[in-house]
Amino acid sequence: MNYLLVGVGGAIGSIARYAVTLATVALWGESFPWGTILINVTGSFLIGWFAALTMPDGPSPASPGMRVFVMVGLCGGYTTFSSFSLQTLGLLRGGAWFPALANVVLSAVLCIVAVGAGHLLGQR
Repeated sequence: MNYLLVGVGGAIGSIARYAVTLATVALWGESFPWGTILINVTGSFLIGWFAALTMPDGPSPASPGMRVFVMVGLCGGYTTFSSFSLQTLGLLRGGAWFPALANVVLSAVLCIVAVGAGHLLGQR
């Protein structure tokens, strides 16, 4: 059953990732991977919030199946570390050292802040 939950959650997360990517490209263009950063930050927030909220001793405990569906399936299909890595390599190979560094720093710092914020909110 967990495999099915991961698969369905992953499909939903992947579709959401694609939609967010198209929207950010339409808004801000393709010169910098804003979509990937937005996806990773919001995915980090979601997993932090949901993990804290649904722990057995959290404010709203959830079944192990629900946690697998959201945290492994949905968040796993939604977040984009492999895309982040490929886009960063592309920036580096194109000689765009500062944008590559900005992508790494923004992604790492914002995602850690987002997972912490989500976790704090989920505990309440």
